[in-house]
Amino acid sequence: MEGETSWVCHCLDMGRHSGEFDSFLELGDEGNKEVMTVSLDLILPDDLLERILAYLPIASILRAGCVCKRWNEIISSRRFLWNFSHALSQKPWYFMFTSSDEPNGYAYDPILRKWYRFKLPCIETSNFFIASSCGLVCFMGIDARSELYVCNPITKRCKKLEEPPGLKSCDYSALAISVNRTSLNYNVSVVKSKQVPGNFFQWDLSIHIYDSDTMMWTTYLTEVLTGWRAGDESVICDGVLYFLIYSTGGGFPDNRHGLIAYNLSSKVGHGLLTRSFIAVPCSLTCGRLMNLKEKLVMVGGIGKQDRLDIIKGIGIWTLEGKEWQEIARMPQKYFQGFGEFDDVFASSGTEELIYIQSYGAPALLVFDINQKHWRWSQKCPVTKRFPLQLFTGFCFEPRLDVAA
Repeated sequence: MEGETSWVCHCLDMGRHSGEFDSFLELGDEGNKEVMTVSLDLILPDDLLERILAYLPIASILRAGCVCKRWNEIISSRRFLWNFSHALSQKPWYFMFTSSDEPNGYAYDPILRKWYRFKLPCIETSNFFIASSCGLVCFMGIDARSELYVCNPITKRCKKLEEPPGLKSCDYSALAISVNRTSLNYNVSVVKSKQVPGNFFQWDLSIHIYDSDTMMWTTYLTEVLTGWRAGDESVICDGVLYFLIYSTGGGFPDNRHGLIAYNLSSKVGHGLLTRSFIAVPCSLTCGRLMNLKEKLVMVGGIGKQDRLDIIKGIGIWTLEGKEWQEIARMPQKYFQGFGEFDDVFASSGTEELIYIQSYGAPALLVFDINQKHWRWSQKCPVTKRFPLQLFTGFCFEPRLDVAA
């Protein structure tokens, strides 16, 4: 695996409030403190220094805040945050963690190709549904689904949301968040699904939307699905809420999955949800939905024709209208080691990068959708302590200018 023999671990711990940064030096930096003979701090005016710093990778920006008081004040200023938001976009990071009680793990920076020790803010365990958009991450408790938080993982600023309306307890929940890149307001969606008592083929489904501008929840739809149920996979792209549905016996025998596209602006009425049904591109063992530049992309496990619960490969598709177009299929040399069961990997992406990792190992595969290029990340420093230990993760954009 590329980069297996050499990885450098850094510690990232942004301050509890703006302007307070902890040390962020790379290993080996201590011996190079006298390299510079002329200080840029004495030459460059504030506005030019701000522009230079804004184009650095975000890890380098955080380290720059530890250089001196002046630099710390610059990267904490409103003007710098404006420059940062208009600079080249930062590539998404990937946070990997194990199924433990603590929300600790490692975040991968694809620009510098380094891992950082990282702790998620707000939450005390890793037992949460997670969704991300434009620098914000939303957490919803798996056990207590009334517990919701929105936070910026880099600045550590968090906000607790009110409990969404609808069913107090449900069998399945799908979480998504969408940030408006102009206003930086955001919507959080929760799709709830619960079996109708005594009827396995019918499931109550409801859609609830939180608006950060009004700070209120609205129930957009309640409906009963027959032969299908919702699950835990959803995403919002260009004002449309997409979520996967799963056959409970009413679908075709070779099609265990389907997709619902719900336009949040039209608020389709009761009984019309199945009209927005979109078939999946092939027999899937599992599917992961993601927003790449307001386009819906799905990473799916491809099932064997004679054994739909056995995965034979992993494909990537984008939705054009109601038709799927295959972008790529994972080469066999990378697919080896993912296992044969139906649901064996985590995947998420944004901008032009898609991350895929096996639940059974801390190996991270990166696919660049523009270059159509596959590569392994540098080796993650997390270690596998016992054979059945599981790993998972999610990606997020590292940003300083977005607040919950």
